[in-house]
Amino acid sequence: MTQRQPRPLTPDAARALQLLLHPRPGPGLGERELDAVEERYGFRFAADHRVFLGAGLPLGGGWPDWRDGDPAVLRELLGRPVEGVLFDVEHNGFWYPGWGERPAGTAAAVETARRALADAPQLVPVHGHRCLPGLAGQFGHPVLSVQQTDVIVYGADLADYVRHEFAGRPAELDRAEVTVGFWTYVYRENNGLPTDGT
Repeated sequence: MTQRQPRPLTPDAARALQLLLHPRPGPGLGERELDAVEERYGFRFAADHRVFLGAGLPLGGGWPDWRDGDPAVLRELLGRPVEGVLFDVEHNGFWYPGWGERPAGTAAAVETARRALADAPQLVPVHGHRCLPGLAGQFGHPVLSVQQTDVIVYGADLADYVRHEFAGRPAELDRAEVTVGFWTYVYRENNGLPTDGT
């Protein structure tokens, strides 16, 4: 993969992307609303995700309703990536080497993984099971499609993802670089790429 300096998503570019969505998004979330969502649910939006949601709030069809959505549903969406990993720890023998030696008992392994995953970068749903890492102030991370430990890149960044998913344009995956700790390992392991033993 070639490395390229990511460009910030501007409000104008976000509004242009949202013209690709049907139905059209509703009014965007203001800075106070975005801050309140982060405070309520205990995570941070990436910078490009904040700009996108500030330009307009997509609703329905798999888009999280960060303004008026059911808090239980939003918490479930936020917890889904970790719960999927824990399912694979319990049922499919998944184990991340960075967690140390796997405990002998399944329940102990799941509990060890749960504690360790509290330190993994939060994945924040963008649409359906497509997620961005919730890294405050950062932009340009790939959008990941996450189902348990099946992790693939679905867009080199948020703009590329929207063009790919909603306008049918080819994703620019040659410029995607997954650099989000634990999720990098899962992505690389899932796709047969070197994991450097971590």
